[in-house]
Amino acid sequence: MACRSGCCCGSGPTNEDNARFMLLALFIVVYLLCGAAVFSALEQPKEREAKERWAQRFEQFSQKYNLSKKELNNFLRNYEEANVAGIRVDTIRPRWDFTGAFYFVGTVVSTIGFGMTTPATIGGKVFLMFYGLLGCAATILFFNLFLERVITVIAFVLKSCHERRRKKAVLPQNGRQASGENRTGGGVTGEDLAGWKPSVYCVMLILGAAAILVSCCASLMYSAAEGWSYLDSLYFCFVAFSTIGFGDMVSSQRAFYEGHATTAYRLGNFVFILTGVCCIYSLFNIISIVIKQVLNWLLRRLEAPCRCCLPRRGHHRHPRRNVVAPGHLRTRRDPSIETDAVNESETDTGRRMSGEMISMRDFLAANKVNLAIMQKQLSEMAIGHPRQSSSSSRQNGFSGGVGALGIMNNRLAETSVDR
Repeated sequence: MACRSGCCCGSGPTNEDNARFMLLALFIVVYLLCGAAVFSALEQPKEREAKERWAQRFEQFSQKYNLSKKELNNFLRNYEEANVAGIRVDTIRPRWDFTGAFYFVGTVVSTIGFGMTTPATIGGKVFLMFYGLLGCAATILFFNLFLERVITVIAFVLKSCHERRRKKAVLPQNGRQASGENRTGGGVTGEDLAGWKPSVYCVMLILGAAAILVSCCASLMYSAAEGWSYLDSLYFCFVAFSTIGFGDMVSSQRAFYEGHATTAYRLGNFVFILTGVCCIYSLFNIISIVIKQVLNWLLRRLEAPCRCCLPRRGHHRHPRRNVVAPGHLRTRRDPSIETDAVNESETDTGRRMSGEMISMRDFLAANKVNLAIMQKQLSEMAIGHPRQSSSSSRQNGFSGGVGALGIMNNRLAETSVDR
């Protein structure tokens, strides 16, 4: 009984999902502490120099024009208020005409939030709460659908390359065998590729190259139009495309651009930001899968084998090959433990090949299954009976994932150290 209460096989309170969650939380805390130490060491000397320089200029200006420090501070506070309202020393375009407002709502629904324009009226602030709630949710759904289609296109290309390599590998040496092989599809049957999925590392490499290409092209445009250095332009691209949006550098804020077609530049700015955000969002989800693989590897190294449970349960732990098992390895269609229904997104291999486009009905059905799983897990935890981890959920890690993580788990093969 003592073993069952502290068992690491998932029946005890400390199951793999909780261990993985705590390990990820610990990693994030350590990552934040390390980042804070690095940025403090890099930026604090610069901040001190800026403060000392400003104190000297303030003292010299007040003495030169015989102004009291109190009156000068009041004037600077008034300028700060005007600066928040959108008044700058340089000529900039109006903040709240239609084009300026369109740029603002674009930063809202994309969750970039540069901060250079904010509503000042009570009505604007209240409307923003409801407007952002629906707009951000719709944009996240758009990003997920974009991710689905990007993965489908990449999977189609990688599958074609995989088929060519397989055909070359099994190419017979004499023409007599070749004629016999051609009748059966050249030695590469549909069953051989039924459960094939692209490697997460190949997809990460392709998306990373696409994100770098978009960022480099956008940086060339920003360097020419805004007068920024190329490194500053790359920095702006990452801050904007990753939806961090500090607001220290904001594109397309001048009223007119000399030597550039203002309308064409603003259109290009919109296209680059939209494309860059989609690429970085997809790349972030791929990297999250790789992080999950690292967590699984650490758990396998840290966990102690529970030998007393294996003979009683009568099974042996198999090495993890793929997070989602290929369809041709399944011998029967088992109903889902959590939903008591067949999960078509994982069992119907005829329609869910790697190179096929997912339909809206399948996408909504997968979301319904994920929602049902979440609801059942919450109800079981509320009454004090945590769910029993099935073999598939233990193999998936994070129980298959919901939303973008579920899309990645269903569409990609996660390569483990055992593969």
